[in-house]
Amino acid sequence: MNKVIGIEYTLKDAKSGEQLDSNVGQAPLEFVSGKGQIIPGLETKLVEMSENEQADVLVEAKDGYGEYNEEAVQTLPKEQFAGIELTEGMSLYGTGEHGETVQVVVKSFTDSDVTIDYNHPMAGKTLMFSVSVLSLRDATEEEAQTGVVGGMAAMGGGCCGGGGHSHGADEGGCCSTEPAKPQGHGGCGCH
Repeated sequence: MNKVIGIEYTLKDAKSGEQLDSNVGQAPLEFVSGKGQIIPGLETKLVEMSENEQADVLVEAKDGYGEYNEEAVQTLPKEQFAGIELTEGMSLYGTGEHGETVQVVVKSFTDSDVTIDYNHPMAGKTLMFSVSVLSLRDATEEEAQTGVVGGMAAMGGGCCGGGGHSHGADEGGCCSTEPAKPQGHGGCGCH
């Protein structure tokens, strides 16, 4: 049975203790269990918890955002980044090989090339989540089918081209500083 679970969390790098993310004091993060919406190492623990329960959950990289993959670093022509003021370490959004929106990080750039990293910023990290289950209920039939809490239309679809993990890809496209907004079929301009 799919559940809708609402959580409050603080995420730290388990090795350095650095805080990476938190939604404490904001709206809880709600997701439908069994849909792969959150990393498996965290979901496995959350589905065993009860409402108002708190826990510290240690998630190894393989059960989180994956091991760091050196092959996921690519160098692209700078023309693909026209109109973007590049800085090292900035995040951009592009389209992966299956049409999904992916976040990439600018590692370095020259006058002609930009080196980007398709690894998730938390890839290779052992993560410590301090979580509280704030709400827990059975998903409605619609939520169970769509994976969308409350039946709201899901954000989706990117429009910015890029190689994804396919090597030597030279198809055009662009990256943007914002996640792509859903839109009809057809082209899209660079941001």
